[in-house]
Amino acid sequence: MAVAQKVNATRMELLKQKKRLAMAKRGHKLLKQKRDELMHRFLQLVEETRGLRERVEEKLAAGFRSFLLARAEMSKEVLEESLMTGAGSDGMLRMEMESVMSVWVPRFALSDTRDIYSYGFAATSAELDTALTLFKEALPEMIKLAEIEKSLELLAEEIETTRRRVNALERVLIPQIEENIKRISMALDEMERSARASLMRIKDIIRGEAQSVAS
Repeated sequence: MAVAQKVNATRMELLKQKKRLAMAKRGHKLLKQKRDELMHRFLQLVEETRGLRERVEEKLAAGFRSFLLARAEMSKEVLEESLMTGAGSDGMLRMEMESVMSVWVPRFALSDTRDIYSYGFAATSAELDTALTLFKEALPEMIKLAEIEKSLELLAEEIETTRRRVNALERVLIPQIEENIKRISMALDEMERSARASLMRIKDIIRGEAQSVAS
């Protein structure tokens, strides 16, 4: 049961409480709409993540298999030298923030001009070429996966915050204001009945005195 606040039983206070109730109900409606839209976006990203994660895991698994084969076919020195070649090539990851339903989520953009085959082919294994190709293909998807998973984390926090606000309005504030309105209305009705009864008694007294004077 809602606990009513201590408020003055006046018509002005009654009007104030009714305005508060209208604002609280409007805020409750808007927050519910926001919560529902956030949940919709969240579930969309979850579905997108599922397929993306499967593709990344498949490419990484295939890449590691090829890399193990290349390591078995090549000497340690040649493999390390091949991997170190081109280490200074350009690659840049940029991050921007985008607002999704008032939640700021990251957006990553990769610009990569590196040549993954910047080594001689005579002493290297074809499996190394395959491994590096698969890793290069997986990298943008790994970055996208990181972007989505961070977005999911931030959206989940906002959904929980919005859910608590909706519950606070629905279970505490709105019932409290409604109880205030009920008690003020009852108090005003009681005062009106009391005033009406007092007026009737005054009329009876005046009528009785008038009759006494007339007789």
